Amino acid sequence: MTKNNTIKILLPVVAVLIAVVAVVSFKKEQGTDSYQKDSGFVFGTSYNITYNYGENLKDEIEKVLKDVDNSLSPFNEKSTITAINNNECPEIDDMFYEVFNISKDVNKETDGAFDITVAPLVNAWGFGFKSGNMPAEDSIKQILQYVGFEKLDLIGRIVKKKDPRMMLDCSAVAKGYGVDQVALMLDEKGIKDYMVEIGGEIVAKGVSQKKQPWRIGVTKPTDDSLSVNNELETVLQLTDIAMATSGNYRNFYYKDGKKYAHTIDPKTGKPVQHNVLSATVLAPSCARADAYATSFMVLGLEKAQEILSRHKELKAYLIYTNDKGEYSVWHSPGIGE
Repeated sequence: MTKNNTIKILLPVVAVLIAVVAVVSFKKEQGTDSYQKDSGFVFGTSYNITYNYGENLKDEIEKVLKDVDNSLSPFNEKSTITAINNNECPEIDDMFYEVFNISKDVNKETDGAFDITVAPLVNAWGFGFKSGNMPAEDSIKQILQYVGFEKLDLIGRIVKKKDPRMMLDCSAVAKGYGVDQVALMLDEKGIKDYMVEIGGEIVAKGVSQKKQPWRIGVTKPTDDSLSVNNELETVLQLTDIAMATSGNYRNFYYKDGKKYAHTIDPKTGKPVQHNVLSATVLAPSCARADAYATSFMVLGLEKAQEILSRHKELKAYLIYTNDKGEYSVWHSPGIGE
């Protein structure tokens, strides 16, 4: 066989190999029909992430979640928020800076219903970092003296507290922010189809493996503190949007025959007593959806509707008890139908 003939034979083989490599590279980049599913635990809850990609990204996902934990977790002794609560006054990281400004904005838009300075009240009522007995009225009044976002300043990268007893708690926005950060990482990989869920807070993009919008259930708000029943009120079809749900139907306790919800009103210093049982919010970012869902639990149905009328980028599915004590639903046009 001559040298020329050898080259002629090899050229088609090389072309085929190049084509195969190109197809494999394309599939790796685009993740065509190669859905990965990762799960684990973070922020005291579970996470489940599904994404259409040619390789598994769990290590990178958990690095993102660790970064969020190192910034925002009050249970992490070395986190930024722990240092602030201990009056160590560090320069805040980029994540805390972003969450602080989101929280400040939602605080303003909800007339103080969302407030990350509520931690001392949460502690006093026995929810959060430590347990305790029901606080006395005088104790609540005392704590309210150092609760309020207006008592915080951000000077450059330093959080200044007007009272050293102030403590911050970002739990009502941190999970949503963590979802956003994982979604951002997947976006940077060029991934078009994914669903990121942390403790019920979600960002959905593109389509599921069934080539349909992601189907996300909204749990019926029954007294199910152990999460045994998980009966669904409705199923929403989502794509290219974030969703967060807040409710008092799983996190509560009874004392002297009275039920106390876990959501604290920053203005009264007491658990909310509104008729809203569950607030599900759709928004462009999960951090904001998370914060507004908590706010709506504090504000109640009518004030939540007022905010929604001003913020067209938000949609909500609100479950409440009507005047007859029956479950009722109010939702923004276009969802839950």
